[in-house]
Amino acid sequence: MEISAAEQEKIYSASKMILEADGILITAGAGIGVDSGIPDFRGCDGNINPSKEMIEYQRNSQPKRFLDQPLLAWGQHGHSLNLFRNAIPHDGFRVLKKLSEKITNGAFVVTSNVDGQFQKAGFEEDRIYEIHGTMHRLQCIEPSHGTWSAESFSPEVNAENGSLVSDIPRCPQCDGIARPNVLLFNDVGFNRKIAQEQQSRFDGWLENVNRLVTIEIGAGIHVTTIRDIGERLDGMIIRINPQRYIQHYHLLPEKGVHIEMGALKSLVLLDSAFQKLI
Repeated sequence: MEISAAEQEKIYSASKMILEADGILITAGAGIGVDSGIPDFRGCDGNINPSKEMIEYQRNSQPKRFLDQPLLAWGQHGHSLNLFRNAIPHDGFRVLKKLSEKITNGAFVVTSNVDGQFQKAGFEEDRIYEIHGTMHRLQCIEPSHGTWSAESFSPEVNAENGSLVSDIPRCPQCDGIARPNVLLFNDVGFNRKIAQEQQSRFDGWLENVNRLVTIEIGAGIHVTTIRDIGERLDGMIIRINPQRYIQHYHLLPEKGVHIEMGALKSLVLLDSAFQKLI
């Protein structure tokens, strides 16, 4: 795999950071899923596309839409759920899991993604914090009615008009319309119970880590939540993101390195370099 001498040096530096760490924090945005065939909905340049499709996406991703137009809202989210269920995590997930097994305190995943790919790749459920929830759980429009698994929901979507043609999922408590247990746009009804439990476990894990390294992958520039996590914590950062983002990702040398490539390529190279050090 051909890379420049400068990138080779960054890969080597990153592998040394991992070797010296006693805990790996994996912070992942939408970019990590691109190599698994899961598109980054904000587009390749990191900015919201002003097209009709993006406007409709945002419209269908608001709680109100599940009441006013539930078939369209669930058509879009049902399509996403099917996509996530069918996606196969790329080999970079295996690399991350293997690296975490070499570290004293292992790894903890914090992700804004709602696709469940880390669980599918074999990461332990109690080491994952999904800050925006997950498409693999449902909740009632009334948030106090709790959440439940989406396993029994098999959405069928009309490919021409994007509308749900199977039954709308219902709340087992009140028979009201169910929605995904994810943070939507303009959302004050997101049931955060699971996410709060995950955050508590994450905070507990951090207390035992003295030499933290954050591997940040595919974090966007429009919403900086994932980027901010590693930057506010002590420890080094390995930032993985393509070169087209470089002007938005200034990282001081004393804080870490920016590997200007996609997730899969970067992680495979990082694994190779790490294996040579141990």
